This record gives sequence, C-alpha cells and structure tokens, in this order.
Amino acid sequence: MLKELINKYHRVTVLFSFSFDEDSTGVALAIYNILKNYKKSVEIVSYNKKDIPIYLDFLPNFSKIKDKIDFDNSLIIYCDKRCVNLFNLNNREILNLDFYKKSQNCISMWEIAFKLFKSDFVIDRSSATCFYTSFLLDIKYFKTNSLTKEVFDVSSDIIADDIDISEISYNLNQRKSLSSLRILGSTLQELTLHCNGEVSIMIVTKENIKKSGAKYSDLLEVVNYGISLVTVKISIVLIELDNSIYIYLRGKKDIDVLSLALNYGGSGEKMASYFEIKIDNIEVFLKDLINNIKEMELLNEIQTK
Repeated sequence: MLKELINKYHRVTVLFSFSFDEDSTGVALAIYNILKNYKKSVEIVSYNKKDIPIYLDFLPNFSKIKDKIDFDNSLIIYCDKRCVNLFNLNNREILNLDFYKKSQNCISMWEIAFKLFKSDFVIDRSSATCFYTSFLLDIKYFKTNSLTKEVFDVSSDIIADDIDISEISYNLNQRKSLSSLRILGSTLQELTLHCNGEVSIMIVTKENIKKSGAKYSDLLEVVNYGISLVTVKISIVLIELDNSIYIYLRGKKDIDVLSLALNYGGSGEKMASYFEIKIDNIEVFLKDLINNIKEMELLNEIQTK
C-alpha cells in the first residue's frame, strides 16, 4: 500500500519539525535517502532548519534540508502533525506517519517509519545510519523507560546494515556546543523541588538564553536532568521563547505525564510530553500545574501498579 501511494507521484516532499522531537531529523533524512535510492525526486523541508543542532550534520544528506517547499503537486510525507499548521498543504495528498504511529501502537516515530519502509523498500547503510541515530535520540542513550524487547529487536535489524555505531555515538555525545553547557549550568542552579522532592521544576529564562547564546536545540536535554534525581518522579522544564512558554514534562516509570499535558492542549507520549502556553504570571501557573498533579494523583501511579 505504501509503495502504491508513492508510485502515484514523481515528486515527494518530506516535512518535519525539530521543535519538539529530536529524533525527527533522523527519521526524515532516512525517508529522504530511501526515496532518493528509489529514483524519486525528493525534497526535505523543516520550517525551523536553523534550530537543528550542528552535531547532526554527519547524517547523510543533512545539507539538503531546506526551509520551504519548492515542489508543486508532490506527495507530502510528514513526521509530525504540527507540520499541517506550519505549511500550506491545501489540496495535497498526505502520508501522516504520526497517524500510523498511533494506529499501530508504536511508541516512537523511528520505529513505525522503519517498519513501514522496510517492508517495501531497501534500507541502505545511509538510511540505517539515520534510523539508528533517531533510535538513540529517542531513548536518550538508553536512559528512558520505553525500552522493550521489541524495540531492541527493531534496532538490531538496523544495526545489521553494518553502520558505524562508534561514529554515531561520537557525534551525538562529543560535539556539544559551549552554549548548551552554559544554559544547562545556569538552569540547574535554579532547580527547585516540590511535593516532598517528587517534582522538579526548572525555568529557562529569556535572559539566560541570551547570555549563553543557546539555540533551541541546546535546551532540549535540560528536562532529562531533573528526572535523573533519585526522589523525582516528574520533571518539568519551562522555556521562555518569543511570546510563549514551552513546557516539557518527563515521567518516571509508569507515570502518565501525557494526561497532564492534555489538560493544557498538549501532546506527546505517556512519559514524555509537552505543551505551549501564554501566561502572565509563572508562579500562579506553576501552582495550578502542581495542584493538577496532586488532584490527578499522578505521583501515586508507581506505587499502585
């Protein structure tokens, strides 16, 4: 079915947004490489190209990423439903990988994309490199609770393509920017604990972002440090950007932070979610957020399972 849809078109546009999902870059580039090898005319587009971290520039065809759609009448493949609102996709046929992810109960975008394309197309070394990079970014280098036997089975299929694992690891772990370390340091200094140490809250202010010179991509790892504390069950990071505040949530073990994010119009996954909000008073908002955590009894989920 996938191949039939793609064969209807001479041109294909692959869209992704880096804003909320670090692994989306690898997924989009994997699809781009697969379809280029299939002799399709392909373009890869991200509306926030400037925010993609430089340490991902080792991925095959990274330099081909653009910030606008040039193709007319192309099939649209997107890795993130937010792309619908970011580009004019009127009257375009769309392959929504986000839909497949939900309908097939896959945790991660890289997993559903790999399974879909592997059944109909050749996954070469370049595409496998992109998929494996997405896998590592998604599981936070084996630090998340979403690891299952099936995930390892799929990742072993990717490794079977003889990719350079050490090169991928080097680029992801040893090519961080100085600004990312500066923003991490200033943010950790302001970390506060709530609910008897079970909730950590960090605020990334506009002022500190400006002082550190940090890009958006430098901010995404901060939330993972809060959840690493032994007593913490929910980590919350507020990032002040433009006229809005982006809130990232991480839950430990089986805590469903997605249910919390949905109360504020957010989305994501069970233990990693986010939402955007405009508020006048951060302290008032945080009190409301913590009250919701208590009323939903999220901090009791680990004990009751």
